[in-house]
Amino acid sequence: MRLGILTGGGDCPGLNAVIRAAVVRSIRTYESQIVGFLDGWVGVLEGHTRELSLDSISGILPRGGTVLGTSRVDPARREGGIEAVRDAVRIFGLNGLIVCGGEGTLSGAADLSDAGIPIIGVPKTIDNDVRGTDYSFGFDTALGTVVHAIDAVHSTAEAHDRVIVVEVMGRSVGWIAICSALAGGGDVVVAPEAPMNVTQVCDAIRVRRARGRKFSIVVIAEGAEMAPEPDGTKLEIPHRTDEFGRPRYGGIGNVLAHTIEQRLGMETRTVTLGYVQRGGTPSAFDRLLGTRMGIHAVDLAARSEFGRMVSLQGTSVTSVPLAVVREGPRPVDENMLEAYRAFFG
Repeated sequence: MRLGILTGGGDCPGLNAVIRAAVVRSIRTYESQIVGFLDGWVGVLEGHTRELSLDSISGILPRGGTVLGTSRVDPARREGGIEAVRDAVRIFGLNGLIVCGGEGTLSGAADLSDAGIPIIGVPKTIDNDVRGTDYSFGFDTALGTVVHAIDAVHSTAEAHDRVIVVEVMGRSVGWIAICSALAGGGDVVVAPEAPMNVTQVCDAIRVRRARGRKFSIVVIAEGAEMAPEPDGTKLEIPHRTDEFGRPRYGGIGNVLAHTIEQRLGMETRTVTLGYVQRGGTPSAFDRLLGTRMGIHAVDLAARSEFGRMVSLQGTSVTSVPLAVVREGPRPVDENMLEAYRAFFG
């Protein structure tokens, strides 16, 4: 057996754990070869590879990002892209291809799978928004980074009686925003699943100040849309789009902070964490999850169970049809929303 592996989309803590586990499982269990494609699908389309061995993956487990590099390229959307991937599988003598990615990368991989290319998907995303799995590695590390930042800004917010708006990642789901607000002790949270207008945000701040709280922490997901005001107006943030047609977010925190300061007359500051959430050493949970998923992906390939995506269901690692990712991003589930309502509803 000879396998290929690539990492696509945004980088994510835990990817190196998957690569390491896939190499160890392939070589030690199946006495097989595994080749890494560099810079995601670019490596497949242009033939840029790296032979992976036990020596080559030594020391990569605690490293963030991905040693293979990544890119936001979807061959299914490029003219001749599907045939180019099929040719690469043939030229490199691959029995299968392990694709580590988020919703966009895996949706493209599902299209390639439908075209008969042998693919196993591994879900990764700090947003935790891939359908078919309870958790994706990368989320736990990102959440820990955000909670640490919220803990840090508490002291300066309290010292100056400030409102601090913390903008976190989250395109169309609010896993990071809602979970970090709960774990970090935020006062207000705005997420796609929990939209608010500016008036409601300001009212929530006033209520907490009336109860004796002298500072406020507002957590907002970068992709959240402010609900309309009573007069029908709402804050609008212009967005660009990436290759997958999805908006590129960022900036809503600054606009909201400026509006809060204007309306309430309270000193308001913004903390935009941005790519800090993606980086750093992966948590123990993400290392373990990435390791288990890498092992399971190779096992699926060894059984020729292609067109599947590795999945965490409860505490068990299993698999689901890769096509499930086409159903769109996975929103915050009802259990977490119930916890949200207890504090912010």
